[in-house]
Amino acid sequence: MKIGVVAVQGAVSEHVEALNKAMEELKIDEKAVYVRDVKDLNDISGIVIPGGESTTINRLMLTTGMHERIIELSEEGLPILGTCAGAILLAKEGDEQIKQTNTVLLGLMDMKVLRNAYGRQVDSFEADVKIPEIGNKPFRAVFIRAPVIERVWGNTKVWAKHKNTIIGVKKENILALTFHPELTNDLRIHKYFIKMVMK
Repeated sequence: MKIGVVAVQGAVSEHVEALNKAMEELKIDEKAVYVRDVKDLNDISGIVIPGGESTTINRLMLTTGMHERIIELSEEGLPILGTCAGAILLAKEGDEQIKQTNTVLLGLMDMKVLRNAYGRQVDSFEADVKIPEIGNKPFRAVFIRAPVIERVWGNTKVWAKHKNTIIGVKKENILALTFHPELTNDLRIHKYFIKMVMK
C-alpha cells in the first residue's frame, strides 16, 4: 500500500506526517510518499490532494501531466482525498471566482463549490463538527479561507455538515473536505481514508 500526497504546493508535509502517524497507529508498515510528477503516480494505492492555493496546484498538476492521470486513476477506482483546495479541484462545478482564474477542475465529484466562501484569511476559524462515519466524538475542524460545497447531486453524498453548510462529501472512492484535518492531532479522518485505500 502506497499513499501519495500531491506535493506541488500547499499543506503537503502535514498530510504526509498525519498519514504516517495514522499508519503507525493502525500497525501498517508503510510510509506516505510525495507526488511531484506524473511518474510518481505509478503504483499508488491512494492519493491526497491537499489544501493550498487551488489555482497554483491546478496549474502545476496540468503542466506535470498529473491532472489527466489522476482522472484516469479515479476511474479505475483509486481512492482520493481532497481537502480545502483539493476539494475545489475535485468538483464538477465552481463559482465565478473559480471560473475567473481559468482553473481546470478534475470534475470527479457531482458538486458545486464556492471558493473563499467564508471570506479572507482573517476569517479563518475552528469548529467542533459531528461526523458520524468516524464516531460520536466531535472533530475539531480547521477552516482556512475555506470553500463551501453549495450542492451535490448524482452519486455524491453529504458526509459532514457544519450548521447548515456542507463541509464533507463522499462519492464511492473519493472523499472531499472543505477543512484541514491534517492541522489537528486527531487522526480519525486519515485513518478512515487509509481504510478506504485498504478495501
